[in-house]
Amino acid sequence: MVMSKVAWDDKPGNLIRKALAQQQLSFPQEEPLFDLVFVSHEGFKEIFHTTRNIIQVKISPIIENAGVTFAENVWAYPQATVQINARNNEEFEKLFYENSAEIITYFLQAEQNRLVLNLNKLYEKNVYNTLEGKYSIFLKVPPGFSITSEGKDFTRIRFETPEFSQVLMIYSFPNQSDSAFTLKYLIQKRDSFLMANVPEPERGRHVTTELIDEPTFSIIRHHGNYAADIRGLYRVTNDHHIVTFIMLAEFDAYRQRIVVADGYVYTSGREKRNLIRQVEAMVYSLQFKEQGKNNKNNNQLKTGN
Repeated sequence: MVMSKVAWDDKPGNLIRKALAQQQLSFPQEEPLFDLVFVSHEGFKEIFHTTRNIIQVKISPIIENAGVTFAENVWAYPQATVQINARNNEEFEKLFYENSAEIITYFLQAEQNRLVLNLNKLYEKNVYNTLEGKYSIFLKVPPGFSITSEGKDFTRIRFETPEFSQVLMIYSFPNQSDSAFTLKYLIQKRDSFLMANVPEPERGRHVTTELIDEPTFSIIRHHGNYAADIRGLYRVTNDHHIVTFIMLAEFDAYRQRIVVADGYVYTSGREKRNLIRQVEAMVYSLQFKEQGKNNKNNNQLKTGN
């Protein structure tokens, strides 16, 4: 955050903190969306120019063109920057309210793009090849991940350290319901796969989605395909741990099936935000091998043919 100390300590700074340091949704403990570091205009030296996300705020009566500008790779690569110019605090407040959602989305997408860029450079080829052969999909995970269990139309991939676990589950099922892309249906499918493939009956434990805080649910397009993004919590019965998950359910029109990439982070006491964002990048690396045939089907659906 590059701005004057006066503005940082006044309403502009408060508005920025309220939006950009708000608490993450679907987390069992409080963690901010972004960590904010204040730097004055005078202090914004070359050492800060390589920071990957930068917001510059200028509030002055001599500003000629007030507004919000987005720019990439101004001082470094890959980098996301936003410039907000306003003549006074009131104008800044109006501009920020109008653009805060876009600013947040811009930086979140930039974070995901960097992680995907790293995945494309270096990924676990054994996992990649296994998923391609079993599901006819392309999906990348970092080196160190390994397949820990498999079932019918189900694969579990894991990276384990003494401090945390990152897990990705891939599963698929036929598209046989008009309600397939509803939260209720997809969560029921999720829980049935978890019950069948991730049980711990010897310890009286099973995995189930936590519904006290309803998961967030969005219908999106991913590589042109109809898809649902679901984020929430799940719990292990007879265990006090609650775990954050992110799930992408994507319609494969060519094969008339739904493929799910479902990832989560299991850790005790450690901050989860960056670990979840890494999992999110893996989830969103999902692509269908026959996407060209999907594109043809998707275009037919759009035109009604």
